[in-house]
Amino acid sequence: MNEQQHHTTRRNSAVTVIGLGPMGQAMTRTLLAAGHPVTVWNRTAGRADGVVADGATLAATPSEAVEASDLVILSLTDYQAMYDILDSAIASLAGRTLVNLSSDTPDRTRKAACWAAGHDAAFLSGGVMVPAPMVGTEAAHVYYSGPDEVMENHRAALALLGTPKHLGEDPGLAQMMYQAQLAVFLTTLSGLMHATAMLGTAGMKAKEVLPELLSSADSIGDILRAGEENPGAALDAGEHPGDLSTVTMMGATSDHIVETSTSLGLDLALPLAVQAHYRRAIEDGHGSDNWTRIIDSIRGPR
Repeated sequence: MNEQQHHTTRRNSAVTVIGLGPMGQAMTRTLLAAGHPVTVWNRTAGRADGVVADGATLAATPSEAVEASDLVILSLTDYQAMYDILDSAIASLAGRTLVNLSSDTPDRTRKAACWAAGHDAAFLSGGVMVPAPMVGTEAAHVYYSGPDEVMENHRAALALLGTPKHLGEDPGLAQMMYQAQLAVFLTTLSGLMHATAMLGTAGMKAKEVLPELLSSADSIGDILRAGEENPGAALDAGEHPGDLSTVTMMGATSDHIVETSTSLGLDLALPLAVQAHYRRAIEDGHGSDNWTRIIDSIRGPR
């Protein structure tokens, strides 16, 4: 087989998708649109109706789904769901590549990679960093980790879902990045809702305030990049120059947010957590350092 034939085979190779929530359905349709034969399986078979109408093949069992393709993509609630579903298909796993795009902890991801290897299957973990409607668009990207050779063998098909960003051989790395990204995302969402609730006590409607709050959220990246030529370089060097925003200054602001939220009767979980970061840094004698010093207590004892 020449190189062009090899790439054509990869491009049109069969793919199995297990798990047909919104993300699994979006991935299935993206692969179908690119010419891949796609076999699907879902615990609630009715969820497959739409993608079957679009050209996917519904497998009757997990074993049948696995046996249909060398590349098996899992989009499930967590990693336990993979074991629950594939327990009946263990005899079919040898020689397949499992790409688990489900959310879980890095430790469980590493254990899953060992489990797959124990059944002679290759394994990649991944995290899709866009919502389902953006799968397959230029804005989509997906973090992966696992063996380089396995990644390269399936890069063409996986690239259809979003730009692949391979972080290394450790299967836990993609999950670690995924959880880190979600830590930023979820705390931002909570911050937006806390701020909206705060302004709501003054009679302001969400449709009035969210555009202003979203503009502030959008500007955070620009603010941080403007403050440091290479964001993160000072952190890596253990440097926290307090010439702009000090721990003491930011801590005072966090105090005001707690006081305001208390007076308004709002839930204090989020503002108290933020305040605690600054108070610990001040107690440790770092009040004049840059706000980034709060990372010390977040990292925990060393």
